[in-house]
Amino acid sequence: MLILALDTSAAAGSAALARDGSVLAERAGDGSRNHGERLPRELMDVLELGGASIREVDLFAVCTGPGSYTGLRVGIASMQGLALAQRKQIIPVSAFDAFASLQPPTSVFRAVWIDARRGEVFASLYGPDGAGTLGPASSLSPAHTLAAWSDALKGSARVRFAGDGAIRYADVIRAALGDRAELPDGVPTLAGTIALMAAANPERGVAPHAVVPLYVRRTDVELARDRRAAGG
Repeated sequence: MLILALDTSAAAGSAALARDGSVLAERAGDGSRNHGERLPRELMDVLELGGASIREVDLFAVCTGPGSYTGLRVGIASMQGLALAQRKQIIPVSAFDAFASLQPPTSVFRAVWIDARRGEVFASLYGPDGAGTLGPASSLSPAHTLAAWSDALKGSARVRFAGDGAIRYADVIRAALGDRAELPDGVPTLAGTIALMAAANPERGVAPHAVVPLYVRRTDVELARDRRAAGG
């Protein structure tokens, strides 16, 4: 099975091509240009790098977020268009699950923090030993995120963090958790991981129109509309 995957949740993002559970090609995007300028060219480049054509793709996979609102809309729309044209399904994968899957299930908790700007992080906490999420995703300040997790992380529980939010707010994490926290050295590209997750779960494929972004926090447009309504 040939899978084409795309992540536009961050400025650079990435695209990847995988066949039968192995990544054939993966490339980070050009973060100096917006996704609308780069797509679908970056996807075509990855196909060329992997020695395949769009007609050979069996399944598409896309990151649904959270992350850049505009980037997510452009990325999802690009994949929807390609999947519709090829009459194929799309597997939606959240950035939370992609980051968490890069951390092997052990006895430590796994936390994903994605920089949400405005002094907040999009956050999700996964239980130890492969357990799933321990509550709904949130968009709070780093300090309030850790406070919301205090019951789950009480005692000597160790936490392995991932995501650019964990790097940006490493000082807050260290102040709260000390040596119990394992912080990331960098932020990996996600498209290859998303492709492999799709390959392992092809039954999660949906019709292109069924893919929706995972924003976690309400968009700026919605907030502005509410402020106008409140002002009469």
